[in-house]
Amino acid sequence: MHCPFCQHIDTRVIDSRVSDDGATIRRRRVCEACGERFSTLETIELKLPLIIKSDGRREAFDARKLRSGFDRALQKRPVSEEQIETAVRAVVHHLRMTAERELDSRRVGEYVMAELRKLDHVAYVRFASVYRSFEDVADFREVLDRLEHDNATEGQLPLIEDEPAPTKSRKR
Repeated sequence: MHCPFCQHIDTRVIDSRVSDDGATIRRRRVCEACGERFSTLETIELKLPLIIKSDGRREAFDARKLRSGFDRALQKRPVSEEQIETAVRAVVHHLRMTAERELDSRRVGEYVMAELRKLDHVAYVRFASVYRSFEDVADFREVLDRLEHDNATEGQLPLIEDEPAPTKSRKR
């Protein structure tokens, strides 16, 4: 590695430390020519597939767009930043595991919906309504019915509570 101070081609690593998250290595270096010290960060670079948009365009995967989609769906929902980051990492992991050079944006959307469904059902329905271009209330009802059915089989609480029976008002 070239020295950033004198551009000499010979630098020596004097210390290496793995970051807390295990994703990067911090290396402390010294230049053999000028004696200056500096740090470098080493990260794994994995190529993610190109995303094929619905209009046929191809663009590089952008994790910021992915995070933005999660943030919009989860706006004002009781989900922590840590949970969102875990979900984003899970989608990126799915993309890496496909081992494909190009991937249809619909598949990315399916991965996002699967993660949102685990996190928050309201966010899942929000995302699905845009992603699947719901036309009317029947489309919402279909998704809610499917969620209700799945919750009943998993023993989770219902999404929509049954309406309470009307109470009789007392005359005084």
